[in-house]
Amino acid sequence: MFRKTLLVMIAALTPAAALAHPGHDPGGIAAGLAHPLGGADHLLAMISLGLLAAERGGRATWALPAGFVGAMLAGGALGAAGVPLPAVEPAILASAIVIGAMVAGALRPPLAATLAGAALFGLAHGWAHGAEAPSGALLPFMAGFALATAALHAVGILAGRAIPAMLLRGAGAAAMLAGLMLAVAG
Repeated sequence: MFRKTLLVMIAALTPAAALAHPGHDPGGIAAGLAHPLGGADHLLAMISLGLLAAERGGRATWALPAGFVGAMLAGGALGAAGVPLPAVEPAILASAIVIGAMVAGALRPPLAATLAGAALFGLAHGWAHGAEAPSGALLPFMAGFALATAALHAVGILAGRAIPAMLLRGAGAAAMLAGLMLAVAG
């Protein structure tokens, strides 16, 4: 299990997919499932949030992913409706950098503040997903990206529980650095 998780994380940290989002077919849920997997920025933030949730433990293990996904769905609806949201791409890149830094530094601000930050980042990610949604089949598309995001959070949680603290910090630092590389490249 550890090796599979490590391979998924390495793939997520590969900057070759920088900000690339695949084209969307009108397949609804299949397109939604694929969307979060198509950009390194999304992968980094979502897996890192799972690492952070595992590191924090307790209520944070479920509250951080649930808050992110809930806000992401709201953001998806806003994006699909064409409601403007300023600085979406910088917020998405910031999510990978900030969440990675929190894991790397074992930062533990109050859970309410961490949840608020996760929700803001989730809103930005969701808006990007919704704005790029194929016409028609919006609800299946949103269900797909919510499921894919939850799965990526779960990968991060499982990895965070399986690896020693030193490797967890290293994974956070790698996510932060990859996010910085994407920000510079963009």
